[in-house]
Amino acid sequence: MRRKHHVQMVLLGGYGGHKQGQELAKMSEILDGIPEILDLVHRDIVDAGGGADVGREGMTAEQVLRAMVVKQQFELSYEDLAFHLEDSTSYRMFCRIRPGKRGPASTTLQRNIKCIRAETWEMVSQLLVQHGQKKKIETGKMTRSDCTVVETPIHEPTDSSLLWDSVRVLVRLMTEAEEEFGISFIDHSRRAKKRALGILNAKNEQVRVPLYRDLLKVTELTRGQAERVAEQMFSRGGSMLRACLLRFEFVNYLKLSAQVVDQTKRRVLHKESVPVADKIVSIFEPHTDIIIKNRRETLFGHKICLTTGKSGLVLDCVVEDGNPSDSTLALRTIQRVKTLLGKAPRQVAFDGGFSSKENVDQLKKLGVNDVAFSKHVGLNVTEMVKSEWVMKKLRNFRAGAEGSISFLKRCFGLDRCSWRSLDGFKSYVHASIVACNLLILARRLLAAPESTSG
Repeated sequence: MRRKHHVQMVLLGGYGGHKQGQELAKMSEILDGIPEILDLVHRDIVDAGGGADVGREGMTAEQVLRAMVVKQQFELSYEDLAFHLEDSTSYRMFCRIRPGKRGPASTTLQRNIKCIRAETWEMVSQLLVQHGQKKKIETGKMTRSDCTVVETPIHEPTDSSLLWDSVRVLVRLMTEAEEEFGISFIDHSRRAKKRALGILNAKNEQVRVPLYRDLLKVTELTRGQAERVAEQMFSRGGSMLRACLLRFEFVNYLKLSAQVVDQTKRRVLHKESVPVADKIVSIFEPHTDIIIKNRRETLFGHKICLTTGKSGLVLDCVVEDGNPSDSTLALRTIQRVKTLLGKAPRQVAFDGGFSSKENVDQLKKLGVNDVAFSKHVGLNVTEMVKSEWVMKKLRNFRAGAEGSISFLKRCFGLDRCSWRSLDGFKSYVHASIVACNLLILARRLLAAPESTSG
């Protein structure tokens, strides 16, 4: 059985006088004032669990939402989150855990939090922004946009490490098939590991290339055996469900390992320059993009485009597909903000990468009065803004985007995603945005509850 919230909570005493406790109390008040959020979260949890009226009573939608906010705000692992929800009175009160009841286990927290989709987290963030509008914390008259990269949880990719990953994963799957269905195979993982280490420590190309040839041979031998094992499972008896699940994994990793073998042959043996679109940098997170930053730093993850307002609230966040040029994102960014807030901003500020005359013209047609770029080669100031004073003001305002990005990365774990799969990556990013916006709203309301700004 799944509820949105407990109908009546026994009072726990309070959050105390500490600043962090006051922030949690205000955040709780904000969430209570937006009941639509619980409807969204409850829907996802019910859909994942098969219905609201089946099974035993689990975590309420309110508890799941608030537990995730605590997790992201304080950058806790599931184990640490479970401990704090057992130990801390303030956290228990914020997450609405009844007195005398044990806090949820780490596995329970993980299972429930992962039910919430990325689209739901994005809608929750938008509801918080709209709440900020109603409280006159954010007017949306000035916005600033910039891009950054969030890394995925992978190791530094090399051709040899990817081949070794392919061998050891296929050997693990064949070992499971041997235990379940009695299908024997020859384990080449020790030989593959030696070749991978040899490549890592090779002094020159003359030593490295023969090792690569042998590692490729071992990988292809392992792939051939894995294909045979995957076909024989269904003729050996045993659990058909287990055979189907194993075969799904075999097919997935055989396809990815074939791509690894192909790109290694092209790069190492044939000295080809493999296009980014044809490369794979992880068989565990194949969705990972290769992002080259400032032509000198290579990052592995996904590019995200952030738009913030004068209040510091993150108005919009988009996880990009690949590494599109910033100049192609300006119009879409403001169109999304206009849809969210109901009107286009009067003034917008962008990083230099967004600069182009076409963008200025299109944004002004959209209703924007002043458009500023940190670098504007080939553009006159009068084409973008009313005066030099406005240009300076917007350029200084844009610099605050760097602070917002730093705040998200330092305090909400947005430097590196720890969740697997592309859907998990997007959920992690948008959940971090939710926690950030909720904290900013709480701090603004605590600092000047009766004043207006933005």
